[in-house]
Amino acid sequence: MPKILIVGGGYAGFYTAWKLEKHLRKGEAEVTIVDPLPYMTYQPFLPEVAAGSIEARHSVVALRRHLKRTTIITAKVTGIDHAHKTATITTNDGDSWQQEYDQIVVTAGAVSRTFPIPGIADNAIGLKTIEEAVAIRDRILTNFDKAALLPPGPERDRLLTVVVVGGGFAGIEVFAELRSFASALIKSYPQVTFEDTHFHLIEAMGRIMPEVSLKTSEWVLKDLAKRGAFIHLDTQVTGAVGGNIELSTGEVIPTDLIIWTAGVMANPTVVRGGDLPVEERGRIRTRADLRVGSDDEVVEGAWAAGDVSAVPDLSGGGVGGYCVPNAQHAVRQAKLLAKNLTAVLRGELPREYVHKNMGAVAGLGLYNGVFQSGRLALKGIVAWVAHRGYHGLAMPSWERKFRVLWGWWNNLWLGRDIVSLQAVQDPRYVFEEFAARPRPAQAAVAPAPAEAPKAEPAKVRAAAG
Repeated sequence: MPKILIVGGGYAGFYTAWKLEKHLRKGEAEVTIVDPLPYMTYQPFLPEVAAGSIEARHSVVALRRHLKRTTIITAKVTGIDHAHKTATITTNDGDSWQQEYDQIVVTAGAVSRTFPIPGIADNAIGLKTIEEAVAIRDRILTNFDKAALLPPGPERDRLLTVVVVGGGFAGIEVFAELRSFASALIKSYPQVTFEDTHFHLIEAMGRIMPEVSLKTSEWVLKDLAKRGAFIHLDTQVTGAVGGNIELSTGEVIPTDLIIWTAGVMANPTVVRGGDLPVEERGRIRTRADLRVGSDDEVVEGAWAAGDVSAVPDLSGGGVGGYCVPNAQHAVRQAKLLAKNLTAVLRGELPREYVHKNMGAVAGLGLYNGVFQSGRLALKGIVAWVAHRGYHGLAMPSWERKFRVLWGWWNNLWLGRDIVSLQAVQDPRYVFEEFAARPRPAQAAVAPAPAEAPKAEPAKVRAAAG
């Protein structure tokens, strides 16, 4: 039985395995998926998770629940030796072994791309995982709790200042959602006013959201400005040390929360740890039929899709001739990859991936959004409904769809939950504080040295004799 190894359980990896289970006949192939996390994260929901509009667990999909005929390995692939068709799998505990395969599907996704700016690696947080979104939400709520106890001053201002670096879709969405979230929190914190909260967006380019038209992006800028947001265009971050963001303009912004969304890069652990061909931007070189290789050469038994791959965009709309790294392409590539892989196993020819971008839609906080498809642009509540409708339907499985929709319905009437669970990062602190501990052992008292026996008189010893 052919062995299929899928590297990565994100969009592309999950959908590939999910569709392979539908296309493959029983006993036709053995499918294994490897990912350090046992779930797929629906990343378009991360801004709403950070803003408390979606329950964190509802935006992830458990691999074991929905992949019934696939072997799940919770570990990392740290090396690929395709010449010998083996992969090195390493657990979180550091144990590793060699896994043999016949077909490999690389869908390891992307990670946040950063630059060697002082303080960013130590003080900023990304927005690629559900854990990061939850941490952002808890930090904002905890900072409001702290600020409510402080008098006006620099420390209070720092706690109530949020800085987002990157003006792409991810950056704008989390920025707008958090601005909306903070505005809603004010009614629960009478000690904090709207003017006390400060939101700054830093973008190195001269515009935001390159995925939409310039006119639409300018509307978003004006809308954010009306809500008290500060947008710094043509500006770069030069430092993030000591609780301060330093900008190329010379401005210094004190802040306790720095969110980095300034681009992504293909997962370097997988790309650099293998012998598959890589293009100049660090992605696996992939053909239009999703097999690894070039137009002139095919790497037999190797496939790639999603953000880790450089797939030619045959529709002509891609940047540099390749599909842009987004969920829309990853899901559609994965569905075709499953069909093509099944076809190759049966001796048939694979089909090429052709998909024209359907447009872009973004949520800008409750009851506000933007949508663009070609020249059609929608704004405000209509776009917000389109945003929620599209992503609600795109969420994998009806079980997850229902949980998300039910959460939205509850929030419509009950409002967002504003409980910070930051203490979950140290869950044993209360137990440790009051736990009884053994008393320290007392040092043993050394016994007094015995007195030496006195010598008997000589005549007594003689009489005894």
